[in-house]
Amino acid sequence: MDANHPGAALDSLISSFNTRIAELQELVIARNMYPASTVADLSAIDAAVKAMELQVQQIKNRLRDEMQAIPKAKKLIEASLQQQRKLQSMSVYVPSSYLPERATYISHEPSKLSKKFNVNKEEGKFVLISFDFQEKKSRSSPPMWYVTSEELDSLSSYMRGRLTLEKVNAAISDMAAYAQANAQLVTAPRKKISDSVLEKALELRNIAETDLVKGKHFFLESDIKGPALKLDNTGKSILTVLRHLGRISETRIGHNRVIILMKPQ
Repeated sequence: MDANHPGAALDSLISSFNTRIAELQELVIARNMYPASTVADLSAIDAAVKAMELQVQQIKNRLRDEMQAIPKAKKLIEASLQQQRKLQSMSVYVPSSYLPERATYISHEPSKLSKKFNVNKEEGKFVLISFDFQEKKSRSSPPMWYVTSEELDSLSSYMRGRLTLEKVNAAISDMAAYAQANAQLVTAPRKKISDSVLEKALELRNIAETDLVKGKHFFLESDIKGPALKLDNTGKSILTVLRHLGRISETRIGHNRVIILMKPQ
């Protein structure tokens, strides 16, 4: 080992002490220049720096959480887009004017719930989906068997006239609403029927008990009051088309012209 090494190390240590002493002397001089405010200023700076460090850490944590959530968000967006495409393909057969105005309570008890799923497929597309959930001893919702563009195009130009698919399917929605209103009058308890509609309710009950109508959804010609289906030339043409396509059948009971909703064959 070099004999001069211990002396060189000692000189280096002494030099370091001298440098540190000089720095402390400078700090003492700086503190004595502003003795009243130096400590407070340093404390404030220290507090501000700690607060900034805390905020930076919070930002880092938030960014980490956002980065972890990005894959889940991408999967959710992809699933939503797929669902949107399916709904768009189905909406072709639903009139834009149709808006559900009622919601029916559905019992989820297995002993009280019957399920029927009717699905027709045509060329790989869902043409019609009918979900019939009903409680026992209660009347199901009226069916809405919408007409497809292929069915409408298959009619002769003389029968089709100026009818559009949207007008025809909007009329089907109206007919379902008429039938639903009549079904409620037929099944409603006597004490819940007002005097103003009591006579019609009794008349509807008599019609509902006939062999041709029993167990089916129906409405009267006098129920046709819009908004889409009216007793004008267009409305009569729509009824003719729907009768030809097997969506309705007609009969006369007493002085009433009764229109029955039918399942297409």
